[in-house]
Amino acid sequence: MKPEAKLYQKFKKNTPLIKWSRLECWSSFGIPDLLGYNENCGFFMVELKIQNGNKIKFSPHQILFHTTRTKRNFILIEQPPHAPRSGVKLYRSADIAALAADPNAVVPLVLNDFEKIQKILIKS
Repeated sequence: MKPEAKLYQKFKKNTPLIKWSRLECWSSFGIPDLLGYNENCGFFMVELKIQNGNKIKFSPHQILFHTTRTKRNFILIEQPPHAPRSGVKLYRSADIAALAADPNAVVPLVLNDFEKIQKILIKS
């Protein structure tokens, strides 16, 4: 199983108040990986990324999507356990350009706390 698929499984398991649909969009580039739904807030989207090293790779389509649709869209990044700043981090969609330039300079909304991540997503 690829690292991003493992992150999805972990994320899904630890956010039980959200119904997740994994999107595979070959026809519309830049669409985030996940569509989330909660009875109280409706729909929102989350891009999943695995960070290896000091850079995060975003396609130009992903950057365009997130810079033009900043409400109710998020980016979830995981650094592997062996990384110096390992963990799962949630960012606002509007942070994508800064994340692409220098992910270590951007403060996450939440770090390593799936319960808080779920609360932020539901309140979005």
